Amino acid sequence: MAPQGARPEQYDYSEPPAGGWVLGFTVFAAAMMIITGMFQAFQGLVAIFRGSYYVNTREYLFEFNVTTWGWINLIIGILVFCAGAAVFGGYLWARAVAIGMAALAAVTNFLFMPYYPIWSIVTVACSILAIFALCKYNSGNALRTDKR
Repeated sequence: MAPQGARPEQYDYSEPPAGGWVLGFTVFAAAMMIITGMFQAFQGLVAIFRGSYYVNTREYLFEFNVTTWGWINLIIGILVFCAGAAVFGGYLWARAVAIGMAALAAVTNFLFMPYYPIWSIVTVACSILAIFALCKYNSGNALRTDKR
């Protein structure tokens, strides 16, 4: 049954309604992006103010100064945090931006892997999970309340 005041032809009933796990997973993705953005920003601050914390590896294709990686991580961390916060508004543009930011964070952490491998792998995995959750969510099906 369509929501009150809406025309039935506005909704696509060909797909089953999205369950609570999709909505919950989207909230999880937004919260995970906020947390990941904070951690990545802190990782960047550590690299900026105490670059000796990270071990420099030799002969790495994408070898940058640790301070440069710090600024990259700080900026991307702030952007990921803001994108994750915008997803809570439920806007389509926020999900699109969040998917792009999560992909950018995954690529950045993949390139940062020689400096801090375990954390980079965890962040890449969380970013991929967030991308899946944000792509799976369908607001039209989530609004549908009737059962077949």
